[in-house]
Amino acid sequence: MLELEHGFRVVDVHARLEPDEDRRQREGLGDPERLEREMHQAGVVRSLVFPSGRDGNYLAANNAVARMSVGRPFVAVARINGARDPADTPVATLRNLTAHRTDDHTSPADVEQYAYDDRFVGFKLHPARDGLPDEEVLEQLAEAGLPVIVHGGRGFGPDAVEATLLQYDFPVVLAHFGGHPLDRELMATSIDLLDRSTSLYLDTSFVRYRDPLERAIREHPDRVLFGSGSPAAHPNVAVMEVLTLDVPEDAMRKVFSNNPGRVFDALSPAGGP
Repeated sequence: MLELEHGFRVVDVHARLEPDEDRRQREGLGDPERLEREMHQAGVVRSLVFPSGRDGNYLAANNAVARMSVGRPFVAVARINGARDPADTPVATLRNLTAHRTDDHTSPADVEQYAYDDRFVGFKLHPARDGLPDEEVLEQLAEAGLPVIVHGGRGFGPDAVEATLLQYDFPVVLAHFGGHPLDRELMATSIDLLDRSTSLYLDTSFVRYRDPLERAIREHPDRVLFGSGSPAAHPNVAVMEVLTLDVPEDAMRKVFSNNPGRVFDALSPAGGP
């Protein structure tokens, strides 16, 4: 794709790397060289990156992603998991009564280690895929105070985010406007939730509808962060989706750079390009 020309400094809060070449489903998927090249084409100067989903502990994958980020315009966030079933069902409730953390799950000590490791600037959580951390881990996340990017969608909607993660004192960046895949109703609920929670932010990855994007940016211009969803989505496409919105230029500047830089210091102009 051709390089985009625009006058904005763009940083990205949602990109994925796959450190194990054998796990890449097709050529280039999660490849650091290709991701760096495509980000450059889109005018994205810095990106938060995390590993793709896998079974077991994420320690090795997180460390590998951090190593792959050295010398590149990437900043690592540590992917974490948990033993609890996030589903709102009677079966899940019963299962959680006896659920306990094992060596495959993120522990409070793991969170503390990531928080004090300057290679990581936050955390990534996909409850529907990786489970929900227990209270001790969530309390340690609050102690660390670093932002947590949360995959939001039908498996873990905005109501579940409000009932669990937003009860703790750390910034929550709800990916996909909380509506993956393409659930307008959940996106609207997430935007409403911004009125009730000052620690909640929304990222734009895979939000393909203009109406929720424009509504959130107009009503909460300081709470929307650009996310590309790369490599599943080309960053050129994600950038163009924001550039073509009917919102003021100053609001676009907030979404592309100012807001991500306030939540993640490493994405501010002082933290990099």
